[in-house]
Amino acid sequence: MKAAVLRSFGSPLAIETVTDPVIGTGEVVVDVVATRVLSYANEVFSGERNYLLELPAVPGPGAIGRVRAVGPDATHLAVGDWVYCDPTFRSRDDAISPDITLQGWSAGGEGGLRLQRHFRHGSFAEQTLVPTENVKRIGTIDAVHAPAWCALGTCLVPYGGFLAARLQAGETVLVSGATGNFGSAAVAVALAMGARCVVAPGRDERVLADLGRRFGHRVRPVRLSGNEEDDRRRMREAADGPIDCVIDLMPPSVSATTVRAAVMTVRPYGRVALMGGVGMLGGPGLELPYPWIMRECITIHGVWMYPPEATLGLVGMIRAGLLPLDLFEVTTFDLDHVNEAVAHAAANGGPFKMTILQPA
Repeated sequence: MKAAVLRSFGSPLAIETVTDPVIGTGEVVVDVVATRVLSYANEVFSGERNYLLELPAVPGPGAIGRVRAVGPDATHLAVGDWVYCDPTFRSRDDAISPDITLQGWSAGGEGGLRLQRHFRHGSFAEQTLVPTENVKRIGTIDAVHAPAWCALGTCLVPYGGFLAARLQAGETVLVSGATGNFGSAAVAVALAMGARCVVAPGRDERVLADLGRRFGHRVRPVRLSGNEEDDRRRMREAADGPIDCVIDLMPPSVSATTVRAAVMTVRPYGRVALMGGVGMLGGPGLELPYPWIMRECITIHGVWMYPPEATLGLVGMIRAGLLPLDLFEVTTFDLDHVNEAVAHAAANGGPFKMTILQPA
């Protein structure tokens, strides 16, 4: 099959012919119809992000595709099914503390690397090999809509954070990083889950205005000044009531003080989901006050990705019209132009924008 191969960090992806995946028990082969090119893919491929990814490898986390072949233990999946390939692979031999690897992207420690070595190749290829439990049926779709369905991969990340933080309908949410790609998706997901309102802080006035235009009075944009105390006060005022839940999706380049200003807006007994990149590139940590966490009974969740069942809930919201896929502006590339796609994603990584690769 044809695939895009990363042979060394800092080099362009090479279009090569690689061996077709060989199916085993507990595995499924999927024909890749569409897959996201993340806005920071160039930072992963250059080595700047310092992700655990053994090379050479076919990168690419997750895909929309059709089942080509199933293993002997599959009882529901059938050849031809439209599916989402969930890239969050978990080891099967420890249900309490499984090792995790993100397919074709990053491993979580040595155990994750062992998973990565078996499921080495990601979705920047005509076919991909996926654990059976990671192949999620999405129902019948028209092939022309496959790129739009890649929004699942973007929306699942904040959805996982909200599930961990037990977001309930009628609650008030603050999205730290609301003007970014994952953060803007978090605004849409929170509203789809029934949030009363979403406080959306950021520095880009144009994007803040666009969020207000898209979603109306339930979104409360707040322009950040960089002064921690002042920003915290104005975020609380915008909420017009207690903030029940804060989710942080800020990238590694953002300062810890900016994240802390948002996190500490949460009410007593409130919940915080940390999914961003503070400290990944060095520098100070978040440094939340112990007395504040303890005396105000704050629950803080570290969340990497989302639980296995999350895809089914999100597909249900899309099918119900609660989370419209036409929110997202899609630009597509074929596999031969993968490096152009990576450059395009880096230059166009704003809210509700997706760069999509179509290998098949």
